[in-house]
Amino acid sequence: MGLIFDQNTLGFYDSWRRSHQSRAIDKSTEPLLMSLLEPQPGERVLDIGCGTGNHLIMFSKMGLDVSGVDASPQMLEKARARLGNKSNFKLGTAEDLPFSDNEFDLAVLINTLEFLDNPLSALREAGRVAKKKIFIGVLNSFSWNGFLKTIQGYFGDPLFGQARLYNLWQLKSLLKLAYGAIPISWQCVRIVPSFMEDTFSGKKDTKSFKHSPFGFFLGLSATLVYHFETGNLPLKVRLKTAGHSLMGIETLQKTDPLEFKRR
Repeated sequence: MGLIFDQNTLGFYDSWRRSHQSRAIDKSTEPLLMSLLEPQPGERVLDIGCGTGNHLIMFSKMGLDVSGVDASPQMLEKARARLGNKSNFKLGTAEDLPFSDNEFDLAVLINTLEFLDNPLSALREAGRVAKKKIFIGVLNSFSWNGFLKTIQGYFGDPLFGQARLYNLWQLKSLLKLAYGAIPISWQCVRIVPSFMEDTFSGKKDTKSFKHSPFGFFLGLSATLVYHFETGNLPLKVRLKTAGHSLMGIETLQKTDPLEFKRR
């Protein structure tokens, strides 16, 4: 299940969301999602680990039918206050989603995988409820800022001390384990460390850097491929009870054909 944000950790989460780095990531996430996920108006999207609803607001503005799930009642309470009836919310874990198979077109896990004990189960659940694409957005352990967050975790940071950051190759391996050999696209944002942004403001996030494995934030899109598709058809004809068993007929035919005809 991993970290569930309670009233204590929620304060640290809010502080992180208000930070310059987090706001910069949010600003870069929308074009990243548009490029990798290619959402179409009217499609159903599930935000797994939706938190206080930041990304649900963004998806709603895109014209998507949005739903969110989170294991924290406190998080969901804030999200409901922000979105009202614009989104459907459910309390649940990423590893056991309270939704039906193929209920959504798209599923996203943005800064969710880092806080789960069993990321593989969560990815498989996302693939169960979505039928087109899965998007993963994570802080990159191979980036400068990712390294700093890991160090902060070692020294007792209440938020990142319970997080596991991933790199590009680890994510690709997880996706392959979850879904097999399927098409995967990826990009990154924010190459330059935050303390150097002013110096390199004209060079950050250029096209040549979109596929660097050292970007601060990684986005991966997995296109689900179905090898078999079945449809269950209801049986509308009531079966009648057979008068004679086939075994009995076979026995009569072998022993006495005339006796079989007389019956």
